[in-house]
Amino acid sequence: MWHTLNSAEVFALTGSSVEGLSSAEAFVRISKYGPNEILEKEKKPVWKIILNQFNNFMILVLIAAAVISGVIGDLTDSLIILVIVILNALVGFVQEYRAEKVIEALKEMTALNAIVKRNGYYVLLPSSNLVPGDIVLLETGNAIPADIRWIETHNIRVDESALTGESAATDKSVESIVDLSAPPGDRTNMGFKGTIVTNGRGVGLVVSTGMDSEIGKIATLLQEESTDTPLQKRMAEFSKKLSFIILLICLILFVVGLLRGEEPIEMLLISVSLAVAAIPEALPALITIALAKGARRLVKLNALIRKLPAVESLGSVTYICSDKTGTLTMNRMKVVDVWDATQSIGLINKLTPFYAALSLNHDVKIEKDRKKTGDPTEIALLEFAIKKTSLDTYLKVVADFPRVEEVPFDSTRKCMSTIHIFNDQFLVLIKGATESVTALLEQNNKIEKITALSDTWATNGLRVMALGYKVIDRLPETISATTIEYDFNFAGLVGMMDPAREEVKQAIQDCKTAGIKSVMITGDHPATAAVIARQLGILQEHEQVITGRELREMTPEKLNNCIEHISVYARVSPEQKLTIVKVLQSKKHFVAMTGDGVNDAPALKAADIGVAMGIMGTDVSKEASRMILLDDNFATIVKAVREGRRIYDNIRKFVKYILTCNMAEILTIFMAPLLGLPIPLLPIHILWINLVTDGLPGLALAEEKAEKDIMKRPPRKTDESLFAGGTSYHILSVGMLMAAVTIGVQVFALEQNYHWQTMVFTVLSLSQLGHVLAIRSEKEFLYQQGIFTNIRLFSSVLFTFLLQMLVIYIPAANEILKTEPLSAEELAICMLASAVVFHAVELEKRLKIMWTKVVR
Repeated sequence: MWHTLNSAEVFALTGSSVEGLSSAEAFVRISKYGPNEILEKEKKPVWKIILNQFNNFMILVLIAAAVISGVIGDLTDSLIILVIVILNALVGFVQEYRAEKVIEALKEMTALNAIVKRNGYYVLLPSSNLVPGDIVLLETGNAIPADIRWIETHNIRVDESALTGESAATDKSVESIVDLSAPPGDRTNMGFKGTIVTNGRGVGLVVSTGMDSEIGKIATLLQEESTDTPLQKRMAEFSKKLSFIILLICLILFVVGLLRGEEPIEMLLISVSLAVAAIPEALPALITIALAKGARRLVKLNALIRKLPAVESLGSVTYICSDKTGTLTMNRMKVVDVWDATQSIGLINKLTPFYAALSLNHDVKIEKDRKKTGDPTEIALLEFAIKKTSLDTYLKVVADFPRVEEVPFDSTRKCMSTIHIFNDQFLVLIKGATESVTALLEQNNKIEKITALSDTWATNGLRVMALGYKVIDRLPETISATTIEYDFNFAGLVGMMDPAREEVKQAIQDCKTAGIKSVMITGDHPATAAVIARQLGILQEHEQVITGRELREMTPEKLNNCIEHISVYARVSPEQKLTIVKVLQSKKHFVAMTGDGVNDAPALKAADIGVAMGIMGTDVSKEASRMILLDDNFATIVKAVREGRRIYDNIRKFVKYILTCNMAEILTIFMAPLLGLPIPLLPIHILWINLVTDGLPGLALAEEKAEKDIMKRPPRKTDESLFAGGTSYHILSVGMLMAAVTIGVQVFALEQNYHWQTMVFTVLSLSQLGHVLAIRSEKEFLYQQGIFTNIRLFSSVLFTFLLQMLVIYIPAANEILKTEPLSAEELAICMLASAVVFHAVELEKRLKIMWTKVVR
């Protein structure tokens, strides 16, 4: 509401005056309002983080198995299980202990000190001491220390891009604004905490501090918990279901054994073995390592992953909600259209008054390294002039036409005039808004044409500036707008905009091919946003552009019904960005949000994956995100989507691999006693298979190349199970086959008086190696892929095979793993039996391909 009041009303409402507050009153107010700081949410204590690592049923089952093994007397198994549990907890603790730094980054971007009027005098105080009612003095380069209402301005311009998303600096004034619902970007009489004064000086009255400021409200939004990634959700669902299955199977086995008259201790040992077999101990570590490898690959593609589970999230994304400024565009103004109305007039070396005005009417400074500092708009105009002429020409013009006087820009006149020596006369140049300059022209016959072209450019999203000039014989005694600004000749028009990145258009088209919808969400003007969106292919004919005000007037039901038909959101607030993300999520979309400003941070944090800009992005946006684009290139997202899909596919492959193997172990241990056979495997054998035979080849599956159609298929459905697409059928059927082969070998070995337990152990291990070679692809056979196309998988299979041979034939290993050396005949039987699974899975592919052709 502060922007709707005049200065007197603001003073009255804050209980302040032009003399500022007294020290005593400030002390009272800081006790009431608190320090002008961004507050952090209470951090989770270390002990609670540690305990949370064990708050998982599968982990508790493993701990129980370790305790039971220890009580029974099997200390080796007990120690191995406990080591696995502790290592798993350690990895989880390290990941969770990485405390969120979002609020700290918000603190760092606010001013450390401020010039404040206390007891009638200006003093330098820490900005944390500011309270509502304080008067602060600000000038070029200062960060605004709190939300203020301007009460005095002198050519003030403020860079609010980090907060509002607008790339151009905003002109500030003291005039009241009637619109109560005006978004922050339109409150031209307000200054916001953390934004930067780029030009002029002024005095502001503090109206909001700390968490009550606009940036404080954003900090409040950031307190919300992060959204789990698709993989986290699917693994949590899987763990819950698997836990109940384990309990049920163990209970059935234990009860059946007791009914058959078995010893309780023996049945307890079998149940423990079954529990250990059912729990895929290597799976959490394999997923973590696969995500870490994917993260390293993504860094090479200029995408830095801050939180590992986000690596595969892009593979599920159905919506990319992108900020415009700095993400889809360059975040710097550029001249895209000009009308030089003075082409037939040469001032020096054929330089027209139009280019003279561009070269001279500005306050840009060029440093020794040729770096330009000043207002972004003026920098864009000067760069265009230098590009069209040359740097030497520009330097000569500056030297030949030295500035002697100026009438600075102000938001009321909306123009700026400079006066230069021109031989024995004076050259007066003016630059400003079209309506301001045309009102000061001498020749009225061009005004209609000038206004029409200016309006056309503005409709197309350009920021239009008009230029004028005149030559006078002498200067008036007093230099002011009244004495100088009249009877100008029209020099031309300049149309500027923050241009779209060239590579983004193709990236958005690639997203469409992959079934991903791109949406623009910006704090910028709707006309500008719509133009950029059409250029990039985001906005189609049947789709809508709506503003923050229209969004605010929508009922939740209406927004829910039409949100999938909206492609551009303009002039939106941080709260509304957050609302958009959440409504899309409520409609079962997985949402990626890109952005670079403070205003993007809440939505970045709430999105399924927040993507921040690494170069232009604020610390706040980076800390709120799960991924950072190191090159600020929207096109990098497409590469990351492809890599994310590949990673998820490969995770599914080794989930399929490991759970098939675990299914075989469960069925082998469960069925053998029911068939009257001895316990086929010891807990130590199962742990070896789960960690070594499963682990090494399973990890190498993460190196598999992407399927050829990976970017032509739609995103995964948000409710799609990890076991969709026939995975559960494969796990069950191949697991049953593997168990049948294993139990068959056990029966045969017992009849022949062979080393039956070592043979069972070996068959189960080698069957899994054949299985991993067969599931590298769901569509291609091993001979089509080539065994060496994934050299790490080939090496890991070979290495695991050699390890299996070592535990069979090395005496020390026989002692630890309770194995016996096999004869050549026994080993040959194991090898032949193990090959059955590989050929069965390859046959499964052939049948699938044939069935697909029949269906088509």
